[in-house]
Amino acid sequence: MSKSTEMTTLSYVMEKLRVKRQDIEFTMTPEGFTGNNGKFYKPEELKIIKTYRFEGESDPSDSIVLYIIEANDGLIGYSLDAYGAYSNHDDEQYDDFIRKIPVQDREEQQIFGE
Repeated sequence: MSKSTEMTTLSYVMEKLRVKRQDIEFTMTPEGFTGNNGKFYKPEELKIIKTYRFEGESDPSDSIVLYIIEANDGLIGYSLDAYGAYSNHDDEQYDDFIRKIPVQDREEQQIFGE
């Protein structure tokens, strides 16, 4: 993990995604991930191109993982995985799905064009 990743805030990354119009949230459905574009994606149709981990300031067990994901049709968006006291996934479906997505880690410059 690079130093810039460790020192970045969630709001900063989310703003960079918004500016690049890549702030579409991939959400879990029974059919797979959807970016609210009417399409459903299977893990093999997606790539995790960057992962950020953030810990809560007052409680390190309150953590969030932000996955930047690219679909095979060029759609780039994100998925948030909160865990600890504020977990947003009640079952194993999300974890199983996210583990099946291939990782192709890219530099921030490639994603955000800096």
